[in-house]
Amino acid sequence: MFKKLDILIIRSFIGPFIVTFFVALFVLVMQFFWLYMDELIGKGLSSWMIMQLLLLMSATLVPLALPLSVLLASLMTFGNMGENFELVAIKSSGISLLRFMQPLGIFITIVCGLAFVFNNNVIPVANLKALSLLYDVRNAKPTLNIKPERFNSDIPGFAIKVGSKDEDGFTIHDIIIYDHTDLVGNNKVIIAKEGKMMPTSDKQALIFKLKDGWLYDEGVERNGRTPEYPQTRTHFATWDKVFDLSAFNFTRANQDLFKTAYQMMDVKQLSDGIDSFAKMMKNTPVTAATYMSPYVSLTNGTKEASALEAGVDTGHYVARTYTGSYLNLIPEDKKVIMLQATCNNLRNLKSLMNNNALQDKLTKDNFLKYSIEYHRKFSLSFACLLLFLIGAPLGAIIRKGGLGLPMIVAVAFFIAFLMLNKIGENLAKTSSYPSWIGMWLCTIVLLPIAIWLIAKARNDSQIFSKEMYLRGWRVIKGLLTPKKEAIA
Repeated sequence: MFKKLDILIIRSFIGPFIVTFFVALFVLVMQFFWLYMDELIGKGLSSWMIMQLLLLMSATLVPLALPLSVLLASLMTFGNMGENFELVAIKSSGISLLRFMQPLGIFITIVCGLAFVFNNNVIPVANLKALSLLYDVRNAKPTLNIKPERFNSDIPGFAIKVGSKDEDGFTIHDIIIYDHTDLVGNNKVIIAKEGKMMPTSDKQALIFKLKDGWLYDEGVERNGRTPEYPQTRTHFATWDKVFDLSAFNFTRANQDLFKTAYQMMDVKQLSDGIDSFAKMMKNTPVTAATYMSPYVSLTNGTKEASALEAGVDTGHYVARTYTGSYLNLIPEDKKVIMLQATCNNLRNLKSLMNNNALQDKLTKDNFLKYSIEYHRKFSLSFACLLLFLIGAPLGAIIRKGGLGLPMIVAVAFFIAFLMLNKIGENLAKTSSYPSWIGMWLCTIVLLPIAIWLIAKARNDSQIFSKEMYLRGWRVIKGLLTPKKEAIA
């Protein structure tokens, strides 16, 4: 009998789980698309390139879509069973809620394991390809769009203005072209009454077939010499001006440049990086002492310094006292040299210590980034089981299926999950708490709530029942309302 119930609960869960997973993933991908829409549109990207970017980003969003789908599917599954009185029938036969949740708990545990494998092996590769592609898209030039009565400087070295364009989009009038390729200003100007814009078949060049125009060239000074012809004016009946459009080509950067980022690493690589940064932080005082040794005699490691340090520690050497300034003991011809040497040493030591402090700060920042990413791979995987432990008892308590109340409750808990996760990450980034506390803060807060909900669901609590709150309100109202004295 238990085996049939196990199969029943798993079948009831898998359908909503698959549907809600793809719905949640679609919503998250659309959120990314709307966020970066301005950087994607107008750059001549092919449909396949945009589709490739969305597919890669969807892979990186799987760790967020999984917990939401588990929460919503568990709410719907147990809510439907509670609404159809199936849970009542199961409990009346002597099967506890925990036993009924057991097969799904095993199933979700397997999902958590698969999620960790996905986070550890697929996400780094997807991040590498997606972020490198997004970087290339962001740095791609927009497609050339020459509008009437506006100067266009998209083509390197040229500023182009057309007075008007015909409806065919190719015929243009009143053309002005400033040639800045000599890097000396507006020394070359092309003016034409009419022309046509014709891109080549391979889209690598744009040809302006100009008619009835003038070319003005003021000449350029070479090595301080005035040009032989300081200014020329040439009239042309027709002239083909060719512009190179290779700068508008979409090029891919070398992905090896992004491989050292922490988002592109698995657990082992992150762990090795954490150990390396921890050792570097331990060596920071040693490095500081090395920088100071040439300037501070007590730390330079010589025999004289060691003897002096030992004497100071044992009290054999007592600091001298002076009635006046120490400078009075230095000969007049040596004071300036000594002060200059002292200032130079202090500036050098300050520069070395600032560099050491900056290096220590960068090491600590990298240590925190690696630690946060390391714990994220585990915490997001465990989030599936955590939200299942919240969604299953909530569905049994609410006893409502479908996408109504369960959707509202699921979204509310998921928003709380995201907020706690973000707060914990920010606390870890600012070193307010250790990385493991920050990244597991969401679990620390929500796990007791999950245990409390399971206890309430086992006792058939009516925490979502309106009548229970109305009865409580009537009791409170009765206590606050003064009683009338009985008439004698």
